[in-house]
Amino acid sequence: MVDKSLFDLPTELRNLTEQCVKAQTSYGQLMHLATQALSAWPGIPSQTLVAGFKEFQERAMDFAKENAEASFALARELAGAKDVQEVMSIQSRYAETQIHAYARQVQELSRVMGEAMSGAVKKN
Repeated sequence: MVDKSLFDLPTELRNLTEQCVKAQTSYGQLMHLATQALSAWPGIPSQTLVAGFKEFQERAMDFAKENAEASFALARELAGAKDVQEVMSIQSRYAETQIHAYARQVQELSRVMGEAMSGAVKKN
């Protein structure tokens, strides 16, 4: 019979994962500052382009927050993993979910940028 303790997560990995979870507070402060900085971005002459670019910025920030939250959720799950098999299962689910999320995000950002460019061309 195989000793299950051979497959337990090393203490260093657990500690690192817990530190990542604690970094979420710092991340929240960073995102707040980034949001403030983007809102102070100087305007571009074309109002249509400005509106499209603003929507693009907002969507990109939303996606950045969404992806970071997914990473923090992954870290929390990994911190509670009991063995390597559970780590592999958690990581596999995360990878599959993020692949779908990234595809959706690229489509959305492409749509927003296309609409902004179309609006700018129509105005000129």
